[in-house]
Amino acid sequence: MNRRTEAVSGDITTETTDVVVNAANAQLARGGGVCGAIFAAAGPELDAACAGLGGCATGDAAATPGFGLPARWVVHAVGPVWRGGDQGEPGLLASAYRRSIEVADALEATSIAFPAISTGIYGYPLDAATVIAVATCRETPAEHLELVRFVCFDRVTLAAYEKALTGA
Repeated sequence: MNRRTEAVSGDITTETTDVVVNAANAQLARGGGVCGAIFAAAGPELDAACAGLGGCATGDAAATPGFGLPARWVVHAVGPVWRGGDQGEPGLLASAYRRSIEVADALEATSIAFPAISTGIYGYPLDAATVIAVATCRETPAEHLELVRFVCFDRVTLAAYEKALTGA
């Protein structure tokens, strides 16, 4: 598996990867943060497409077209709400990343851009989340995927991903 994995500073709604990942809620409804930004940039068709999917379980992912985004698809990944770490959160977070890669690979995507799933209003500790994200994305097999990009909204998040990527 010869896949490039990188972290960049930027706005996920402007990524030109085949897939951008939305840090979604279980209802796949327009939310705040990354989710709200993706819905706003994609346009109202995304609301209708997500409503048609009927929701998504925590730890799972589902795809829609990208509509107004540069990306061809949006993979909506539902990460866990942090409840202290003893409610299965690490496994659910890993599953959200793994399922995103599996869904993207089924679409024959060669590139995917992730936000820091669950680290915003869901409260997952950033350093722990980045270690899970990087390890899961490196370990999950995918036939088509050549690039995994972690798009970081701020310097603190970028530093955490850079640390996880280098194993420092």
